[in-house]
Amino acid sequence: MSPRPLDEMRPEEILALMDRADARAMDTVSGAREVIARAAARAAEAVRGGGRLIYVGAGTSGRLGILDASECPPTFSSKPEQVVGIIAGGRKAIQDAVEGAEDDRDAGRLAMARLKVSANDMVMGITASGTTPYVISALDAAHGRGASVWLLACQRKLALPMPALKGQTILLDTGKEVVQGSSRLAAGTATKLALNRITTACFIMLGKVHGDLMVDVMPTNAKLVKRACGIIQKLTGCGEDEALRLLDASGGSAKVAVVMKAKGIGRKDARKLLEEKGGFLRKALKA
Repeated sequence: MSPRPLDEMRPEEILALMDRADARAMDTVSGAREVIARAAARAAEAVRGGGRLIYVGAGTSGRLGILDASECPPTFSSKPEQVVGIIAGGRKAIQDAVEGAEDDRDAGRLAMARLKVSANDMVMGITASGTTPYVISALDAAHGRGASVWLLACQRKLALPMPALKGQTILLDTGKEVVQGSSRLAAGTATKLALNRITTACFIMLGKVHGDLMVDVMPTNAKLVKRACGIIQKLTGCGEDEALRLLDASGGSAKVAVVMKAKGIGRKDARKLLEEKGGFLRKALKA
């Protein structure tokens, strides 16, 4: 017996369908672990070398890239220019649909020129269909400028739009959407999961995490100050008041504060030691 049409279902039935679709999205991301890991390693290589991870997308895909990029500075104290999100139609398209923007090939090429993309950069196109003209033209232009180019698409099979993407394409087969053609659903879920993995693994490889602690968290509000102090307390055994004093003396860096306390040194020397150890707290503490 075939299921009832969506518009005749109870809310619980609709959500059950969505649960199954999102479970498939999770499974397909897990199945792409190897290529996602390679993408994360390449992103870390780009950032370590002074380059950038640049996301390029249109519509939902573009917004997800911008979201992932915007979450990196407060989480990892990364520089805003290290992970960049570009969307067809510009800033207006973050909130409102911009008619025809995703079909504008010239705009995709110009976006790469404006960013002065170079061989130091990694550019990842994000497109559920794998064929969005704005994204593909941007990747072509980025490749021409020497950048490493990658593609994330929500398809089972895809005719690669350019040879440079061989081995550098993440295919996430999310299947038929609950609402046909709405790539903000399972495809959007899978895309967000993949982007989370790329930047999280990237910054872990760059020393931004110690154990499972966000030691490079940017304490820009009361909640994050409390979190930073909690990290200092956990890693040094000091009390809450001392942790707050250390955080202040460190210039707002939990990682620096931990080194100051553990080594009995000042902020300048703690920062120097961390720089010598590539930003890795564990290595600095063992020095």
